[in-house]
Amino acid sequence: MKALLLEQHEGQIAAGVQEIDANQLPEGDVTVGVGWSGLNYKDALAITGKGKIVRNFPMVPGIDFAGTVQESKDSRFRAGQQVVLTGWGVGETHWGGLAEQARVNADWLVALPPALSARQSMIIGTAGLTAMLCVMALEEGGVVPQSGEVLVTGASGGVGSTAVALLAQQGYRVTAVSGRAHTHQYLRELGAAHILPREEFFEAARPLETQRWAGAIDTVGDRLLANVLAQMNYNGVVAACGLAGGYLLPTTVMPFILRNVRLQGIDSVRAPLHRRQAAWERLAGLLPAHFYEQAATEITLEQVPEAAAALMDNRITGRTLVRIGG
Repeated sequence: MKALLLEQHEGQIAAGVQEIDANQLPEGDVTVGVGWSGLNYKDALAITGKGKIVRNFPMVPGIDFAGTVQESKDSRFRAGQQVVLTGWGVGETHWGGLAEQARVNADWLVALPPALSARQSMIIGTAGLTAMLCVMALEEGGVVPQSGEVLVTGASGGVGSTAVALLAQQGYRVTAVSGRAHTHQYLRELGAAHILPREEFFEAARPLETQRWAGAIDTVGDRLLANVLAQMNYNGVVAACGLAGGYLLPTTVMPFILRNVRLQGIDSVRAPLHRRQAAWERLAGLLPAHFYEQAATEITLEQVPEAAAALMDNRITGRTLVRIGG
């Protein structure tokens, strides 16, 4: 089998496609023939060695993948079944999806909904799953389309753009925050009713501002999130899932104790199986056909190291899909 293997030599990371024996795969209940994977920012950090993502070598990166079960020791999965995997440290501490085969713990897999192809599931990827978990958190907090406007920060990114599409498809009035002007038309096509520049949220937040948002999905953190919290409606809910702008949160207790605002953290890496299954079923039913027509570049396994370097240099836009066996 072919695999992108990361090796460490004298402190330097070397990435290259190698022919390896399938017997070298790590322990696991289910062996999957990988059809599609994706190139995520965390993958690029690992492959280029610019982030301390991988600590044990050799390692096959790839934090998500979709494919067909080849062999299963677990009764929940059978040969020929389509499955998808995201998270659980795959591609970081356990060999991941940038290979023709992967062997993993059955608890990490989700049966692919019939309405989704493996390729579509990788257009959604980890980012899309996170977005769906955020939307579910707003719903569970009582935010419905009639509650008022919903804000999505970092809307140009993978999580944000999918969240815009999911919310708009269900009738929410969505305001997107983006710092990249060239993405504004794309966000409108996904369903954003308004688009605000992120600079509006960079000033130091006051304890409370005028109420504007019934709900919010934040991928940025730091001062931007503090401003969003100060602007939430009474009983508003904020789903926080990212720290693109920093991990600090310079806020006060005022939004929480005077406006009953809820701040819900969202983690997709170790989300329990029932939440993942529910999220994937919702994604299959909610995302419109045109969502899958977004900019997606297909590359081969051999092209991944070069693409990872380009991603780190901000020379890639849209989703990068790795066609392996699909």
